[in-house]
Amino acid sequence: MQNPVVSIVLGSKSDEPKIQKCLEALTAYNIPFETNIMSAHRTPKKVAALASGARARGIKVFIAAAGLAAALPGTIAAHTTLPVIGIPLAAGVLNGTDALYAIVQMPPGIPVATVGIDNGANAAHLAAQILAVENGEISRKIAEFRAGFGDDQ
Repeated sequence: MQNPVVSIVLGSKSDEPKIQKCLEALTAYNIPFETNIMSAHRTPKKVAALASGARARGIKVFIAAAGLAAALPGTIAAHTTLPVIGIPLAAGVLNGTDALYAIVQMPPGIPVATVGIDNGANAAHLAAQILAVENGEISRKIAEFRAGFGDDQ
């Protein structure tokens, strides 16, 4: 098995079903990944250690899924210069809108790419595009996937 190049981080084990499409897309692109469950609020030192040591382990992109206050993607971004993609998850009375705003409104210099609420598939596609800059095989698979869209015009 190849070493992971994408690190997926979830704030809670209960979030696993919401990222299923993300895992399926990464698998379809044959992109090796790891999944971690840790909280920006409950285990901040663990999150910081994961993010700051990622490059040395061969990680190239983070995908972080979080709901409510959704601090996880930003906390990861604060501890690495690797690309971070945030997936806001629908939860609570605001149904993910709070998470979307929390992830997208990062301060200057600490960006987090953000996909739509519960859109783990797009997080995987974006991670693949980032990796495709230096990987022709992934680039080819993206082109094949998009060819399946057809021409509606």
